[in-house]
Amino acid sequence: MLCSIQLNNQTFQIDSEKPLNIAIPLDFYGAQPNAYNVERAVSKPCEAGELVGDTRRGGSCNFEQVAFIPHCNGTHTECVGHITNERISVNDCLKDVFIFAELISVVPEKASETNDSYVVKLNENDSLITKNALEKALQSPKPEDQSPKSLIVRTFPNDDSKLSKTYLDEIPPFFSTEAMSFLNEIGIEHLLVDLPSIDRIFDEGKLNNHRIFWNVEAEKFELNAKSFPYKTVTELIYISDEIADGEYLLNLQIAPFAADASPSRPILFRLMN
Repeated sequence: MLCSIQLNNQTFQIDSEKPLNIAIPLDFYGAQPNAYNVERAVSKPCEAGELVGDTRRGGSCNFEQVAFIPHCNGTHTECVGHITNERISVNDCLKDVFIFAELISVVPEKASETNDSYVVKLNENDSLITKNALEKALQSPKPEDQSPKSLIVRTFPNDDSKLSKTYLDEIPPFFSTEAMSFLNEIGIEHLLVDLPSIDRIFDEGKLNNHRIFWNVEAEKFELNAKSFPYKTVTELIYISDEIADGEYLLNLQIAPFAADASPSRPILFRLMN
């Protein structure tokens, strides 16, 4: 079904029957992505006396109890409550239903080969998504009211090992300080990445890139008058090579959790000519 959606001063036409799901399915009984080698996401039938939530065991229906860590066990969307003392809910922060988005692919650069910086000392094997890489990958600048509010970043090399990768011993790429400041400069409000974190996964607990994106002072845990509480970060997505770089309409779906993060299902729609 062809649908027309108007955002700001633009009208977008999409085919609602051809969604592109860039979330990683969370398989409770199979391979899962994992950040920091935390416990696996698990699911088990609920049991109460003779009542069991498993039809294979004689139950009348299936109903299960699940346990997981949204930040570590799969695709998730987080809000500024991730770094504040105040308990701020992603369900309250995410207001956009459809978002004009741009998908880009970048090759991270070795820390030793770039002048970009980071908040902690870098190792020779660290790889950065730099400001220069973002600038090269983005399409030509547009008027402010026609610029994407969301940026989706695919890193190369790219393969389906990202569907079940454990991020611990080998530090994955992360954004440089200059890259994060650049994203604020160009007005990005929703950032989606195929990485476990926009920060270095071991960064002495500073989460400085998160603080830059939400405009929270370094090493502080409070919002200020200039903070961006409406922005979101989505991590651990997977974008197959069949999905081309370019402009899309993004439907960022979350569970209505009253928490700083929620498992999420980002859906892309190609823009029709």
